[in-house]
Amino acid sequence: MSSVDTALASSKRIREKRSQKTYDALIRTTFKLLQQREFDAISIAELAQKAGYSVGAFYARFRSKDELFDALLAQHIEDRLTARTRIFATATDETLVGDLMEDLVDYYWTRRRFWRAALIRSMKDPEFWEPVRRQGLQFGAWLIERISRRAGR
Repeated sequence: MSSVDTALASSKRIREKRSQKTYDALIRTTFKLLQQREFDAISIAELAQKAGYSVGAFYARFRSKDELFDALLAQHIEDRLTARTRIFATATDETLVGDLMEDLVDYYWTRRRFWRAALIRSMKDPEFWEPVRRQGLQFGAWLIERISRRAGR
């Protein structure tokens, strides 16, 4: 199991509503801060303060910024699955590719600093991309199935 898979499983294990609220706020705030500057330039103290929590609250949920980054990638995977599921459910065959492309460009542009940090992280961790690869394969299978159905195959 990759560190991202572990992060995803960890977020699901949080039992207390308050603890989940803190976890979610830290993730959400990190993505907001990444719209302004690079991941390495964001301190844990600043993140905790901007999220409205203490540094201790951060360390109660994450052992390090690396573990936070794993949780960010796990959140990304969850967000992309939700978005793609919605698009596949609502787009017509005629608009599917355009809707997917519009969503893709907007999403990745908004999170470009996250992806820059992901590229840097992947140089140290060869297994880093595995969860993203799995999701890409799933997405490709969905798209092929949809096109095949349309073609009557």
